[in-house]
Amino acid sequence: MHQHQTQNNIAIAFYLNLSFTLIEIVGGIFTNSIAIQSDALHDIGDSVSLGLAWYFQKLSSKSENNLFTYGYKRFNTLGAVITGVILAAGSVYILMESIPRFFKPESVQSEGMIGLAILGVIVNSAAVWRLKKGGNSLNEKMLFWHLMEDVLGWIAVLVGSIIMYLYQIYWIDPLLSVLITVYILYNVVKNLKKAILIMLEATPDNVRVHNVTELIETFEDVKKAYHIHVWTLDGENHLLTAHIVVNKHKTMEDIKPLRQNITNQLEEKLGLGHVTLEFEMEE
Repeated sequence: MHQHQTQNNIAIAFYLNLSFTLIEIVGGIFTNSIAIQSDALHDIGDSVSLGLAWYFQKLSSKSENNLFTYGYKRFNTLGAVITGVILAAGSVYILMESIPRFFKPESVQSEGMIGLAILGVIVNSAAVWRLKKGGNSLNEKMLFWHLMEDVLGWIAVLVGSIIMYLYQIYWIDPLLSVLITVYILYNVVKNLKKAILIMLEATPDNVRVHNVTELIETFEDVKKAYHIHVWTLDGENHLLTAHIVVNKHKTMEDIKPLRQNITNQLEEKLGLGHVTLEFEMEE
């Protein structure tokens, strides 16, 4: 159910973004605004990344098979990485376009910019709201910041266009654009780092290996736990493998309830849903 809701959220955000991008291209030419034309180019990248994210989100819900024995959940993270790279590149591009405008400001059709900015805030806010309703997967979080950049960017355009209309202070627009882009870029880099760590099979943020060891070794018949490996498929579904040394007098029948108790505790206390335990006798 959650997977289906997530796919719907991304699909709606994709169609909203793509539709508005076409309007934005025409509006940028009409208003002679390089900021809007640059943002239109940026939104083309948004639409591409949203389409990819939608595809990867659908793919991640497929069941495991002989090729992907853990299923397709990591494709969700791959979508987050691609989206993050596109957004980071787009942010750098916006900075490169905005900074020169401090030194060579150009007059624009500010009335048209105001109308287009209001429409931009409404459309992109609707897309952000759809993603905010889900927001659990890393893919959705990355897309949330992707679209939040557009909302804040259009607010900046709206404020800047009003100021330019009233006072003809044309450097306000690039100033707001730079500040917002740097803020969004910071959050994107943070989420992109999480996605890359998942792809590299790093230990999840909310799990500590020493806590796993301590929990397993609290059981009376356990002598030692070692070779503990913890990783995550997509930031939500965590996996663990461990070797456990037990009392030499234990039989395989004795180990069965012990295995189940350890597995249950690992899931309840540490959120480890897929646990593989290998037992060894003390000698």
